[in-house]
Amino acid sequence: MADPLVIALDAMGGDKAPAVVLRGAAIAAERFPDARFLAFGDAASVGAGIDGNGILEGRVDVHPTEAVVSNDAKPSSALRNGRGSSMWAAIEAVRDGQAAGVVSAGNTGALMAISKFLLRTPPGIDRPAICSMFPTLRAETAMLDLGANIECDAGNLFQFAVMGAAFATAVLGRHRPTVGLLNVGEEELKGNDAVREAAARLRQTADLPFEFRGFIEGNDIPAGAVDVVVTDGFTGNVAIKTAEGSARLYSAAIRQGFRSSIAGMTGYFLARGALAKVRARLDPRRYNGAVFVGLNGIVVKSHGSSDAVAFANAVGVAVDMVRQGFMDDIRAAFEGLSPPVTAVS
Repeated sequence: MADPLVIALDAMGGDKAPAVVLRGAAIAAERFPDARFLAFGDAASVGAGIDGNGILEGRVDVHPTEAVVSNDAKPSSALRNGRGSSMWAAIEAVRDGQAAGVVSAGNTGALMAISKFLLRTPPGIDRPAICSMFPTLRAETAMLDLGANIECDAGNLFQFAVMGAAFATAVLGRHRPTVGLLNVGEEELKGNDAVREAAARLRQTADLPFEFRGFIEGNDIPAGAVDVVVTDGFTGNVAIKTAEGSARLYSAAIRQGFRSSIAGMTGYFLARGALAKVRARLDPRRYNGAVFVGLNGIVVKSHGSSDAVAFANAVGVAVDMVRQGFMDDIRAAFEGLSPPVTAVS
């Protein structure tokens, strides 16, 4: 039997921790029979969440911690004062080889800052980025950066393309994924200097482990024009938040329309099966789990308000990355470029 796959959990991270974290771990334990967990947090509350949950008994090792990184803590404060917290200890477990990856629903800025400090970046990578997936008309698409790097140069965008392609291969199962740079137009002269220079570098680089499709526009994202969308953190964060808000708007408008008349309510009764399939397809819980790519370790960020199903899906992202050898793929991708890419700062 293969060695167990160990995932570290920041049991105190998130709006409803540790209850949701442990219920999510239980769902993940059913999906992944070879997985074990290291739960970092308050021993009493974490232990209470495990007691009586048969699938977790014997599958979770509790590591007591006293401190918790608050949701409003600044990254600099988390670095100064976060030692001994559940978040810090969970990331340390990855650094020290006790766990293959970590999942946290805690403070995003603090999680990134502590992860960068403890795990560092591998050769060829200047900055880590936040990468996640979402539904499109074709299938799922990955996008990065989603907020870690507000300003990016061409080198950063080039590295994001390589890392995003590795994510698409590991998590989305895409062989030789397609990659596009988000821009204000598809023409080569459009966009700022960083975007144009990144595109030129991608076109000129031999042996890319993906297919570069050039520039794409905002409407190409939901169309699923490429497997990986590359952009700076400011643009990516605005784009993903706009998409989330638009989805809520359409959902509310559809509900209001069905409730507006007897004919509408009758239509809902007839269409409820199809609507249930649409809800399942677009359920944001299915796509929970943003990855901090570009670190010497696997770090997955679950949404702070996640329920157990959403948190289990974030654990699933971590498991997929471990099983598919994501860290080895990242290193091999950068080493295989001609010439090899080196970090710029």
